Amino acid sequence: MAIVYNFNPGPSILPKVVLSEIKKNFFNWNNSQSSILEISHRSQKFIEYTFQVEQDLRSILNIPKNYHVLFCHGGARGQFSAIPLNLKRKFTQPDYIHSGYWSLCAFQEAKKYCVPTYVSVRKVLQDKTIFIEPVKKWNISTNYTYLHYCPNETIEGIEIFEEPIFDNKIIVGDFSSTILSRKINVEKYGIIYACSQKNIGPAGITVVIVRDDLLMQPNIQSPSILNYQLLMKSNSMFNTPSVFSWYVAGLVFKWIKNLGGLSVIEKNNKKKAKLLYQYLSSTDFYKNYVISSHQSRMNVTFHLTKNELTNLFVDTAEKYKLLGLKGHSLVGGIRASIYNAMPIKGIYCLINFMKYFEEKFR
Repeated sequence: MAIVYNFNPGPSILPKVVLSEIKKNFFNWNNSQSSILEISHRSQKFIEYTFQVEQDLRSILNIPKNYHVLFCHGGARGQFSAIPLNLKRKFTQPDYIHSGYWSLCAFQEAKKYCVPTYVSVRKVLQDKTIFIEPVKKWNISTNYTYLHYCPNETIEGIEIFEEPIFDNKIIVGDFSSTILSRKINVEKYGIIYACSQKNIGPAGITVVIVRDDLLMQPNIQSPSILNYQLLMKSNSMFNTPSVFSWYVAGLVFKWIKNLGGLSVIEKNNKKKAKLLYQYLSSTDFYKNYVISSHQSRMNVTFHLTKNELTNLFVDTAEKYKLLGLKGHSLVGGIRASIYNAMPIKGIYCLINFMKYFEEKFR
């Protein structure tokens, strides 16, 4: 049976060892005589499991004690609303950095609840190259408020590696496609949030890491399911969580720890991205339009110079067991999402296919 490589942007590839563990214990989880799909979130075994999941994540990310970890519903889009609703009593005019599609979505959602300042750091040069301004040049307000940004834009393949540091800003980061891919300094942030279907596990939960002083009383009209205080007090079980997603996240965290943690993960991700970008820069048949200093390690986007071949490229790639390469409908082209679980063999297979396709259709 041919090996399949899944380049989908999310739900994305999972480690094979995690899939094997799920299969092995699917019908009888933790000697409960029940499938993990049937386990009550109120059962003592599962509650104990969730405590261990949180401790593993704290260990991996080195999360300080003055931060709470919440496992929420609603994906990152839910947090687009939750952030301003939980913080608006103190911060009515936050700064929202626009670097791509998802950061713009967050800004547009925030406008329903507060008066955010739109700060564009994205420039498109004459040759269509996308350029992101250095953090020190961001034209932010002088208000004491929170600043929201997205370090990795999955659709355009843009990544911001600098960590924004401003004396009068509380930094809020949408780390959906960045979390667990490299080391970050949690203490530099007030809130970090990330949907699960990239490097955490299957869709269904969203991790929120929030500093103690930001667990303030939200607007009285805020939905309870988005209330950080309430979620913290209920250990993220105000209502029935996605038990299966939480369970798989725990397996992924164990896998990361067994590999050697984020230092090993980051090294692997750098190597994979470097291989693919080096090949792209060696040919004029494919073109990446993101300035090299902001090329995403997680989502490598490119276009064929013969745009009419794009659909054929995607269809042919699937025949070679390279799945999920079609670019987002907003930008077209090709997108190879190479999250943590993508082995380096998958990158070599993709590059070999790209060479073959170029030779055949140039």
